[in-house]
This record gives sequence, C-alpha cells and structure tokens, in this order.
Amino acid sequence: MALCLGAVLILLILNLFRVTCENNIPTTLEGPFIPVTIPLDKSFRGHAIDLPETDSRVQRIVKGFEPEQISITLSSTYDSVWISWITGVFQIGENIKPMNHKTVGSVVHYGKLRKPLLHKVTGQSLVYNQLYPFEGLKNYTSGIIHHVRLTGLEPNTLYYYRCGDPSMAAMSDIYSFKTMPVSSRKHYPSRIAVVGDLGLTFNSTSTIDHLTSNKPDLILMVGDMCYANLYLTNGTGSDCYSCSFPDTPIHETYQPRWDYWGRFMQPLISKVPIMMVQGNHEIEEQAENRTFASYTSRFAFPNKESGSSSTFYYSFNAGGVHFIVLGGYVAYNKSDDQYNWLEKDLASVNREVTPWLVATWHPPWYTSYTAHYREAECMKVSMEELLYKYKVDIVFNGHVHAYERSNRVYNYTLDPCGPVYISIGDGGNREKMSIKHADDPGYCPEPSTTPDQFMGGFCAYNFTSGPAAGKFCWDRQPEYSAYRETSFGHGILEVRNETHALWTWHRNQDMYNKAGDQIYIVREPERCPVEKKVNELGGIDKFKNVTFSLAGLMNNEFGLI
Repeated sequence: MALCLGAVLILLILNLFRVTCENNIPTTLEGPFIPVTIPLDKSFRGHAIDLPETDSRVQRIVKGFEPEQISITLSSTYDSVWISWITGVFQIGENIKPMNHKTVGSVVHYGKLRKPLLHKVTGQSLVYNQLYPFEGLKNYTSGIIHHVRLTGLEPNTLYYYRCGDPSMAAMSDIYSFKTMPVSSRKHYPSRIAVVGDLGLTFNSTSTIDHLTSNKPDLILMVGDMCYANLYLTNGTGSDCYSCSFPDTPIHETYQPRWDYWGRFMQPLISKVPIMMVQGNHEIEEQAENRTFASYTSRFAFPNKESGSSSTFYYSFNAGGVHFIVLGGYVAYNKSDDQYNWLEKDLASVNREVTPWLVATWHPPWYTSYTAHYREAECMKVSMEELLYKYKVDIVFNGHVHAYERSNRVYNYTLDPCGPVYISIGDGGNREKMSIKHADDPGYCPEPSTTPDQFMGGFCAYNFTSGPAAGKFCWDRQPEYSAYRETSFGHGILEVRNETHALWTWHRNQDMYNKAGDQIYIVREPERCPVEKKVNELGGIDKFKNVTFSLAGLMNNEFGLI
C-alpha cells in the first residue's frame, strides 16, 4: 500500500513539473540568470524599407461608403467588444472640407450563425482633422470613423459580424471573431501576441506574417504603430527633425500613413482583437497644442468600462489575466489622475479570479541599450513601488528597437517577487535598430540627454548602491538584464495555468514556430503574497493565493496532467 502511494506521489510530482521541463525550457524559478547578449547578425537589414503607396496591401479597394480598416478591440470583460471601421475617403491639401459624420450610419449585424445575423446594434462616429498654422503645409481630414460596442456576448464563443450602413447598401463582408474566456483561474486565451514599434515596412510585413502564422487569440500592440510623424505633409520621409523643421514648433505628419496601416492590418485585426498602447510616435503635435488626435480617434478603448477618464490608461480581462495599460506620455505622478486610477484598479483585482497581472506601457524602465536609456525614470520613480506592492507578474514595453528580457527585478535590484520586464520594440519600423548598449565602452549617455522630451523632468541620477554604485551606467551587462538581442520579431505569451506562463520570442529571420528566446514565467503567490487590504466592511481581507494540491492535480485542475 505504501509502495503504491509512493508511486502515485512520484507520478504526480513528475506531472507537476512536466510543463516546466518541456524541451528543457528554463523557468524563472532557476533564475536569476547570468546575463546573455547575442551579437548582431551582420547580414541582417537594420534599416527597414517602406512599403510603397502603390502596394496592393495599402491601397483602398472598397467603393463608395463601404467599410475599410476594420478592427476589433476588447472591452473590459469577455461579454463585450468594440468594432471599428472607416467609411469615405480622406482629404489632404490646403483647402479641405471635413465630411459630415452624421450622413453615414454606424451599424453592426452579428450572431453566432453566419447567416442570418440575428442581432443589430448601432454606435457612434466622428471625423478628425490634422491642421497646421503654417503656410505651405497640407492639412488633413479623415474619413468617417465608426465605433460600435457589442454587449451581452458569451465567453469563448465564435461570432460572425458585418458592419456599415445598410440604408445605403454599404455593408462589409462577413467577418468573425472569438470572445475571450470567462475570467477564471482555470481559463486563459491560448496565445497572446505582443508586438511593438511596428511601422509599415517590408520588415513589418515579415513580423505580421510570422505573428499571423502563430494564430494568436489577442494582440497587444505596445506603441508606435505607423510612424506617420516621420513624413512631411507631402509624403516625403524625414528622419531628421531638426533638418526638416528648423523654424516651426510643430513637426509635420503625413496622416495617410495611418490609412495605409489600417488597410494593411485589416486582414488580421478584423478577426483578432488588438489592444493599443500609446507611443511617442502617436503624439503628433498640431494646431492649438493638440496631440494624439489620430490615435484617440481611430481606435476604441475600454477606458470608461474600466473606470478610467482617459484613453491613455485602462484595464481589461482576458480569461484569468488582468491587463493594465498605462500612459508613458500623460501625467503619472502620485497627485495625478492616472496614478490614482492605477491604485484603485490594482486594489480591485481579485487574484483568485484573475491570478495573472500584466502591465504595459511604451517607454521601458529597464533597458540596457543606449537608445532611450533611463528615459522613463520619472515614471518609474512614481509608479514602480505600486506595481511591486500588488505583485505585477510581467511588464511589456516597446520604444527600444531591440529585444530584451529581464530577470525579476525591483528598484534595479534582483528580487524574486519583482516583475519580469520584456522590451519588444522590434516590430520592424523604418528607424534604425538599437544596437549599442549603455555598458559598451564609450556609449554611456550623458545624464542630461536622457529625459523624455515630451514629458520632461529629470529623475535619473547615478546609482547609489550595488555593482554600479557611483555610476550612471553599468560597466558590464546589468545583472537585471537576462537576455538581449538586436533583431526584428514578435512574442507569444501562453498562460498554461495560474502559476505557469510560457513566453516565446520569435525572430523574423527564423521560421515562425522557432524560438529565439523562451522561458516559463512562474508565479509564486505563497512566496510573494499581495499585501492585505481593507474590505468594504472595514475588516482585513487578504487576497487568497491558490497553491498546488494533491486533489487539484488528480482532477487536472491546473492543466498539467
């Protein structure tokens, strides 16, 4: 009897750790890891080439007021999504006349059957303009942008839909999407794709081809989409701001690039939900100090559903994962609305329902590349302690045009309860790749050059302790940097259960299913408990942290057997 029980226990233990040992994939439990740098492949094309305007993937192929640039965005919970699209033709020039958005309806027909589509819902529409107070620059006005919210949806269910205005026979083809699983510690999307700094180049198309082949259920776009602000209003590219804009405080931005990007992305994001994060290339200054006009107009955001007053920061659930999107280019100090919203949102997360907590914003706090080194330090100083207090598991960033994964870290110190930071700004944009590291001899930037130009402020001082004490940069790859490589690519997050998530970074030069970097990120809720909080009754209510149990394993509760 004792022998049989021992055999059962051994079998259960083997199954428990099987998920962490597939193909000898390492886990964060084995960390912290000795830092690794993969040298640049000299044959790799670092300066991407734009898709031409004549490419069929960016040209308008619909007629009249038929919908184009169709996309899906999640709401805050599984039972609701947003459908967005554009009708009509944009105008660019000196004498433009905005369209009347009320002349075209915003209607979505949808249902669980392809035909007939039994449900109908209407939404809202708008037109935005990009205007310049300078003679010789070409103004822009968009087509009519539509946003319609579908509610009352069932979890993990395939829905069919078509959008447009049925009164003028201007409806789209029939598309489909799948809702997220119900929020639960047992249910997760199969694959979550993460991509940043994408652009619209031939390298961008390679990234999206690879990403599509990995069949994601959800896409997290961590900022810098189409890089419209790298073009003059006549469509000419401009990589040198100071050369092209010596006399004007406003940089030109060629808005048709947004339309090209929307057309290119439609085959994917009309079927797979995409969640947007603001990047610095979405700022796009214009007349009357207006910024982010295109970004906030073209996409839907679940900010109201998640209690946020701004499209720059919001949260949503995808099965047992709670995502928090933050704004690196909007006020984030402790007295600001974003910080107060973040604190409330974090306190409201029930880790028994959504065990995984993932945060994302554009400029990274932890990067060892010279490009944008310690640029977001003021944001880090303000918010890092709050994310650590509530035990955020993973942070995704872009901005730096390379790939880097950290060891678990907090306040530049290795910490088993800190998040894993992943910078993935390697989507394939037309700007140069990030190659030099701040720890390379002669490449540590001057501290005065590091603050973000848009947000301002200076918080990045010399380190006061640890291996880099008294210095602004490390003299070797920092111990918080586990793996770094300059290459184009994307990542896939597969949450297997409430403690194990497989992270895979895919490089464009490889086959789509080959891993450039791969690791199991493992949560340790017992070792790293969330702090106690006061409940509505005034008592102390500690978040319940679920542990492995013999009964749970035998019931395949964690999906390991």
